[in-house]
Amino acid sequence: MPKIALTDRFVAHAKAQGLPQLDYFDEAIIGLALRVSSRGRKTWTFHYTSPSDGKRARLTLGTYPATTLANARGLATEARGAVEAGTDPRTRTNGAMTMASLVQSYVEKHVAALRSATEVERRIRKNIVPVIGDVRLADFHRRDVNRCVDPILKRGSPIEAARAFEDLRAMLRWAVSRGDLDHNPIDGMKKPATSKPRERVLTDNEIKELWARLPTALAKTPTCQRIIKLCLITAQRVGEVTGMRGAELDFRHALWSLPGSRTKNGHPHAVPLSPAAIGIIKEALADAGDGPFVFPSDVSASGAVPSRSISKTLGLARGRLGLTPFTPHDLRRTALTGMAKLGVAPIVIGHVANHRTTTKAGMTLSVYVQHAYEKEKREALELWADRLQGIIAGGAQVVSMGRGKR
Repeated sequence: MPKIALTDRFVAHAKAQGLPQLDYFDEAIIGLALRVSSRGRKTWTFHYTSPSDGKRARLTLGTYPATTLANARGLATEARGAVEAGTDPRTRTNGAMTMASLVQSYVEKHVAALRSATEVERRIRKNIVPVIGDVRLADFHRRDVNRCVDPILKRGSPIEAARAFEDLRAMLRWAVSRGDLDHNPIDGMKKPATSKPRERVLTDNEIKELWARLPTALAKTPTCQRIIKLCLITAQRVGEVTGMRGAELDFRHALWSLPGSRTKNGHPHAVPLSPAAIGIIKEALADAGDGPFVFPSDVSASGAVPSRSISKTLGLARGRLGLTPFTPHDLRRTALTGMAKLGVAPIVIGHVANHRTTTKAGMTLSVYVQHAYEKEKREALELWADRLQGIIAGGAQVVSMGRGKR
């Protein structure tokens, strides 16, 4: 069990060195360790001798990258303080459950089973534990909600603030259901108002400029170039594109089949692939190696490119692209809007987007209409791909949508 001075760079690239799992102990914080599995999963743990029974114990603090090195050190320091005070940090502090211990229980027993587990844990560890982790559950007050939410609003992140509120409310309701609380003290409170939904749609000229500038603006990240193009061609969510697996692809039938575990609404989704999309995917596969992902991560040997890294890369390349700022989700909106302009029926667009609020709205569509619109989806996506081809070509020389500078 090696002991080293952990750094952000080391943590990002740490491997299990051929073992089933390997613990890297931090020289800075006694007892803190980064556990790396052979599959690349990284978990922060705190090792100590329990004051209650004198036995060695291990406390899970979170997973990386949802829990950063700095956050893990803060949680380990808090746990060390509890041990030195004669209490076991796993469940109780001074005989009473704290918000931090409730978080630990909630993450392990409930959040871990959720499809969005990593993101929920990240938000809780970032926005709740550092602010009110030491508050006893019995002393929790509605004003403690504002202590968590107000700083997020102050830094200009209303959506993050609303989600933090929802995370806290869900956790407290879970505590009530288990009997840790008699009632939810924040029932009746309103979550912070979020900003107006985005309406950004790229114009035809912007699409043409984007396509032309990607090879130079993102010259060092061909993977990001391909993901951006596929978001625009397929109209799918960036997280679904970045997590694309070779096993999901059927080139013979030109189909990309997403399992329910990979979609936002939990329902399987079939995406017909246009020749343009297939060309880009095959380029990516040629560079991907033998792993399961079409877009493997440069950081984790067993993971895909994180979807948030695409937004970050776009932000950093804003000046080089020379366009009004946009997000990967704006590309999806642009594609769906483009199909609507081409006369594609709303019900078909709903199926392309996997929006069940459209495809299964009302008794007729949810019960009596079981048609999957696969033929119509393919026609819509190929029509949109042809339209993109025309936009990029500018009515002159035909430009291949599947190949570009690398």
